[in-house]
Amino acid sequence: MYEPNVVGDWHEYDEHAGLRVRVHRLMPAEPPRGRDDAAEGLTYFTLRVTVENRGARHLGIHLEDGQVDVRLGPDGESAFVDWRSSQFIEGFDVYPLRRATAVLYAAGAEAALAQVAVQVQLRVEEEWTERRLWAGGVGLHEEVVAAGPCAAGREGLAHQVSDYLRDQAEPGTA
Repeated sequence: MYEPNVVGDWHEYDEHAGLRVRVHRLMPAEPPRGRDDAAEGLTYFTLRVTVENRGARHLGIHLEDGQVDVRLGPDGESAFVDWRSSQFIEGFDVYPLRRATAVLYAAGAEAALAQVAVQVQLRVEEEWTERRLWAGGVGLHEEVVAAGPCAAGREGLAHQVSDYLRDQAEPGTA
């Protein structure tokens, strides 16, 4: 079974040497331009998607609306993404040893924010990459998850998330 990345983990792309991406800083926040009326009664949070180039040449990156999907709670309901307040990466050349970060503002029912799934599909040099999934929750401490290079804590959490998703997919198991 495919195991999702944990929020804070880096994912490296095989098809683009040196390119890696991560979803991180999943935390409660208010958008800089004020609340959208469509999010009335929902709790806002923010997340960041950072693209890093550790390769030898620059790569043109696109991460725009529609390339990030945010799902909440055990049923995976769609979060409200405030496109007006979010900042994307639109046609940016990421040079070697440089990064570019997109900041997204989203909202959802407060009870569902403990389980957040973020799916990202980059466009690199006009080619689509494979979709990748990160799992986490608002209020979980990222530094505990991504504590160091040994990744012992991450493996434990990744397996817990994977086991939970597997249990949810198989009705009748507890």
